[in-house]
Amino acid sequence: MIKSKITGLGRYLPERVVTNNEISTMMDTNHGWIVERTGIEERRWFTPGKETVNSMAAEASKMAIKDAGISTEEIDFIIFATITPDYFLPGNGVLLQRELGLQGIGALDVRNACSGFIYALSIADQFIKTGMYGSILVVGAEIQSSALDKSDRGRSSAVIFADGAGAAIVQASNGEEGILSTHLHADGDYAEELYVRDPGSSRKTRISEELIEEGGFNLFMNGNAVFKHAIVKFHEVIMEALDANGYKPEQLDLLIPHQANLRISQFIQERLKLPDHKVYNNIMKLGNTTAATIPIAMSEAKDSGRLSSGNLVCLAAFGSGFAWGSALLRF
Repeated sequence: MIKSKITGLGRYLPERVVTNNEISTMMDTNHGWIVERTGIEERRWFTPGKETVNSMAAEASKMAIKDAGISTEEIDFIIFATITPDYFLPGNGVLLQRELGLQGIGALDVRNACSGFIYALSIADQFIKTGMYGSILVVGAEIQSSALDKSDRGRSSAVIFADGAGAAIVQASNGEEGILSTHLHADGDYAEELYVRDPGSSRKTRISEELIEEGGFNLFMNGNAVFKHAIVKFHEVIMEALDANGYKPEQLDLLIPHQANLRISQFIQERLKLPDHKVYNNIMKLGNTTAATIPIAMSEAKDSGRLSSGNLVCLAAFGSGFAWGSALLRF
């Protein structure tokens, strides 16, 4: 039976490092407050005029292609997960296709926010298992910093979100290694607990001074609601993936959760009774990069020796929508 396997990983991080002390010059906060509530010590923000969602994605993709040991021309489909595209339309998939010189192949955009990469990976998995494609480039890339309200009003979210890009090459394989299963869920009842309202096509006009004053272009997050649901759904979807394949938490070699909040990751780690070396966290230095989080973390984990061939790995994410998901794979 054909399986889909992640054969290459890549990442790109903006050069600009933004510390908690720098954040505290923009709003009423401090290093201790941020670390206590989020675990974040610093994050990366893009430099306008130098970096774009597409340029970051292209660099991450080139690294993944090299890591997979393939030529760019072998890619026959692109799936691009982002909620911060360079243009309102078209999506970033075609921009990346153009950048890589892959005109003519299909390009799909996924707008599932923090769970975007898991959703994109699941789509790639299905395409490959059916034999439709053989080599798919899956990307998660975000520029969140330009959408943040960097005043006291937006403090709860402005200290968390950051920028970056990650990429994976997913290819057909007949071996034992590969994606074992993916599990996707959503509950739109909570859509307004974590969202950016504008620009929305249902307004009289997409942009107006009134909408700008209302703050609808900035990210809104009900942190308490997100935390309460995340700690439940994270655990459920991880166990769903393990149960579906006959494994128990202690058999995992590595859990890579979406980096939403270090407190959430630590809570899940405690519930699963996993030691520190079996959970990969990088939110302390990179913040929450939304759809880019998991592929960035995977690339880092591989380069640092934390992710090796044959490892049983679980990827899990929860975020806006609310939407959540998991993937279990034999790396």
